[in-house]
Amino acid sequence: MLASERRDKLLEVIRLRGFSALPDLAAELAVSESTIRRDLDQLEEEGSAKRTHGGVFYSGPSPKLQHFDQIQAKNFSKKQQIAQHAVKFIEDGDTVLLDGGSTTYELARLLVGRTLQVVTNSLPVANLFMGRETADLVIIGGYVHVRTGVSMGPFANEMLKDLNCRRAFLSVAAIHEDGLFNSNLLLVETERAMMKAADEVIILADSTKFGRKSLSRLCGLEEAQTIVVDNEISEDWRSRVIAAGVNLQVADRPK
Repeated sequence: MLASERRDKLLEVIRLRGFSALPDLAAELAVSESTIRRDLDQLEEEGSAKRTHGGVFYSGPSPKLQHFDQIQAKNFSKKQQIAQHAVKFIEDGDTVLLDGGSTTYELARLLVGRTLQVVTNSLPVANLFMGRETADLVIIGGYVHVRTGVSMGPFANEMLKDLNCRRAFLSVAAIHEDGLFNSNLLLVETERAMMKAADEVIILADSTKFGRKSLSRLCGLEEAQTIVVDNEISEDWRSRVIAAGVNLQVADRPK
């Protein structure tokens, strides 16, 4: 069996089981544990699996959510850079609210194994924390968007009214001097409810989102308490965001 074929089979086993111990994987594929470790190094680098004490779990989105996969792959390195900076805001024991954006998903990957209360309207994000003893998981219900696995709409909004989270991390489709925008009307309403449910709101947006508009306005630029962006944001936009009174956090250059 070729190495690429073995890794594909390994990933499929992990995806179906959710979590697997290394000895079980070695027996399943009839190879040594050292070979499994090398294959897992590759899968971790690709972001589809993550090792933890005693084994490995699947950390990729559902294969049925092809639209989510496509969005996630776009500007992937920038999203990772932003997530690695944003994770510094989170302390063990925090209650964090995570929306269904692809950048927020990268942040969620870094939180697996941490002692947290996680509230989310994203099935891909929820999948990361399912069955993890260290995390208390609360899933926001409602209409589920078929292409992204994100719940939204009046039922989700009603549930959010009764919740309080220390920090909410939200993704947006565009940032303009006229405000923050997303591409789905129902999603924007749910994200407004998320903002009300959190003590602190942190926007995650890569530099390509600035200077653009999308279908529906989420809020004014000055209403964004904190924005985390990659280091390719222009000097002009740095000045505009700071002038609006926003705490601009520029992620370090990747090492």
